[in-house]
This record gives sequence, C-alpha cells and structure tokens, in this order.
Amino acid sequence: MYLLETEAAFDAAHFLSNYNGKCKNIHGHRWRVIATIKGEVMDGMLVDFNIFKKDLKAICDYFDHTFIVEVGSLESDIYDRLCELFEIRDVDFRTTAENFSKYFFDELSKKYDVESVCVYETPTNKAVYRK
Repeated sequence: MYLLETEAAFDAAHFLSNYNGKCKNIHGHRWRVIATIKGEVMDGMLVDFNIFKKDLKAICDYFDHTFIVEVGSLESDIYDRLCELFEIRDVDFRTTAENFSKYFFDELSKKYDVESVCVYETPTNKAVYRK
C-alpha cells in the first residue's frame, strides 16, 4: 500500500461559543491542512498529485478569508448584520481544529481512501483525524 500526502492552507476567523477562555473572542488563524490518502498504485501512480492537491485546495478556498460560524452560535440579529458585512461560512460543528480535521477527512473521503487529515491551528498546535 502507498501513502500520498499533500497540503493546503487558508486564513479565516472564528470563535468558540460557550467557551471560557481567550478563544471565545473572534480571532483568526492560518489553518494548515495536510491530507494523506492510501491505496495501490495503478499505471505507476496512486493519483496525480496535481488533482489531489487541487481537490484539497478547493475545500480550503471555500473557507479562505471568511468568518466561520457554528450554526446557532450567534443571535439572529447579530448573525444577519454580520452576513451583510462579511463573507460568512456556516458549519454544523464547533470550529475547533479537531472538528475541522474530521470535516476535511469526510469531504476528501467522497473521492479518496483517506488515511488521515491533520489540521494545524497554529504552527505548533495540530489535530489529526483518522478512522
């Protein structure tokens, strides 16, 4: 079995609702995503790296330079006003590195046999999801 790995990144803001710490405030990260897929080689390669990287980048680009908001975490009037001013991306999970690693894993699994996804929230803090 072979493992292939690629990475992409995006810049986005978020906050953690119902959290008693600094991350309850809106703040941003340079989210770095490293995806590893597995499989057997056919015709000399598992998959073209350009295609694999493009697929990961497309997911990252969806979030790039946005404000990522967990559904239901803001009062509706505040949420509506923010939507008028900023590009909002709604997600149905708490916006932690752990949950993002599973989100990226699930999205890539629609096309690939994913081994793991690692999401760096900072240069030294990461979460890894694997089945």
